[in-house]
Amino acid sequence: MSGDDSAVSIDLVPWGLLLIGLAIYAVAVAAVLAAGRREDARALAGFIPDCLVMVGRLARDSRVSRPRRAALLLVLAYLAMPLDLIPDFLPGAGQLDDAVLLALALRVLLGGASPAMLREAWPGPDASLRLVLSASGHEANGAASPDRASTL
Repeated sequence: MSGDDSAVSIDLVPWGLLLIGLAIYAVAVAAVLAAGRREDARALAGFIPDCLVMVGRLARDSRVSRPRRAALLLVLAYLAMPLDLIPDFLPGAGQLDDAVLLALALRVLLGGASPAMLREAWPGPDASLRLVLSASGHEANGAASPDRASTL
């Protein structure tokens, strides 16, 4: 090979880690598909895109309180800023604060929506919706936990 330095380099943090995560995700979907569980593979493959669609719909829904939507917007603005509480150049820890803040903002946003609103905003299969209901503090059968929707 001649001294051609036109090779593309990808920074490990965050793009390399993102690519590794996507590869693991794709392998997991392929493994479920290879096991003959086509419906489960579809649910797994579409889970992250379905979550993004649902969050976008809830962020625009006027039935979700403004403070809850503002919490999501503030966290998204924080994630877009170049400065962090824990700098991103620290492997693992730098991304952990971002992930924790995003998870808390999503929990606040989803907790402010009733199970019926979550069902309405959810584009994916019911099996994945049950996971979202459980993670948002709602019971798997769709009944809200006591006083959960009125905490903010």
